[in-house]
Amino acid sequence: MDNLHIFLGATVADAATRPLHWVYDPKKLKKYIKGKKEIVFLKKNRSPFYNIKTGNVSGYNDVGQVMFKTLFSSKKKSDILKKFKNNIIKHFGPGSDYWKSLKQRQKYKKIKWKKPLNGPWIHQNFIETIKNIKAKKSITGGTKVNESDGFCAALPYYFLVSKKEKEVKKVIRTVANSKINEVYGLARLKIIDLANKGEKNPVLKFIKINNKNRYFKEVIINIKKVLRLKRQNHISSVKKLGKACSDPGNFLSATHSIISTSNYKLAIIKTIKAGGCNASRCNYIGAYFAAFKGFKNIPSQWVKKTIPAKKILSYRVP
Repeated sequence: MDNLHIFLGATVADAATRPLHWVYDPKKLKKYIKGKKEIVFLKKNRSPFYNIKTGNVSGYNDVGQVMFKTLFSSKKKSDILKKFKNNIIKHFGPGSDYWKSLKQRQKYKKIKWKKPLNGPWIHQNFIETIKNIKAKKSITGGTKVNESDGFCAALPYYFLVSKKEKEVKKVIRTVANSKINEVYGLARLKIIDLANKGEKNPVLKFIKINNKNRYFKEVIINIKKVLRLKRQNHISSVKKLGKACSDPGNFLSATHSIISTSNYKLAIIKTIKAGGCNASRCNYIGAYFAAFKGFKNIPSQWVKKTIPAKKILSYRVP
């Protein structure tokens, strides 16, 4: 499996960031990381919303793990989407840790939020997707938010099964059914693909290839905004571009990290320090630098600390 390192890059980056996921208050974030030699894989959870064991991944990467598992348990390509939907219900739906946390979360609505939930956090897209799968809708993804769940689900499919746009769009919309989800999800995948093919500047190459492509018109206008901020401080740039979960801001802030950094480790650390929904941004950034610089650019100590990494590596051809 030649491209396994790309999904591994996303997985390790998410796990490294996870204990500091969704810290939006810059003063609190500074306090949490002050004086620390290492700010990745913090032993103590600092996410204000949920608490899981360090080394595990957020819901963003976890939907990619569900797809990864589906790929290796499907006998033929035509079975993948159907099996993926079944596995989404098993992994995120009733009876799962995610669903138990959701029930706990609903209780929290009636009281003042004082501490993070014990257990993983289910995303809005997954709640809607489960409902739509059960209702037997043809397109099952959520429509209320423009988060990168669709990209995260499609990442292993794109690099291990098929790059055909029609198929990839279908995968994205299985969990995130909006034009923004689809367009920015596909843009991420194509930029990572250019990095994997050895392009010297994958972001600029993406612009060159798609400059007259109306489908990516908004993406290219927005990337050009990011390029103008290339030499500006990353934290202040993220403040301008968006530190929350939704696209286009999420994509733009992650792209700023990519164009202003030379390697995997520095890009992930920089992204953690910028705060907000850093775990989702790190899936794109981690996959990008793994593709651009290769497997060896992912710090080996980080790989060892990432719980799902062992499963991914078991499929790697030596």
